[in-house]
Amino acid sequence: MAARPPGGGGSSEPEAIEFGIAVLDARIEEADVSFPATSEEILGAIDDPEIPYDAAGRTVALSAVFDELPQSRFQNETELLDAMYPVFDEKRRTSGGVLSTLRDALPF
Repeated sequence: MAARPPGGGGSSEPEAIEFGIAVLDARIEEADVSFPATSEEILGAIDDPEIPYDAAGRTVALSAVFDELPQSRFQNETELLDAMYPVFDEKRRTSGGVLSTLRDALPF
């Protein structure tokens, strides 16, 4: 006999907050962008959205992220996301101020 999970089947797990390349990945999949593609083609396909870059919901225009990249042509989605990750990470690390820095340093 199998035992039921605690909690009566309801989920008490908090909902995940997606930001950065996770959000961008979903937008690219929804728009069915084909690669290789240029930054202009990608922006045209997904309408230059504001992408949240941290859990607080701060956003940046995708075109602004493209402006910070050294390349404008991507062979595949992985190459695009790998190129964008440092930009989103830098924005996340520098936007939170002192409290965010302390929270990131604590082990819990």
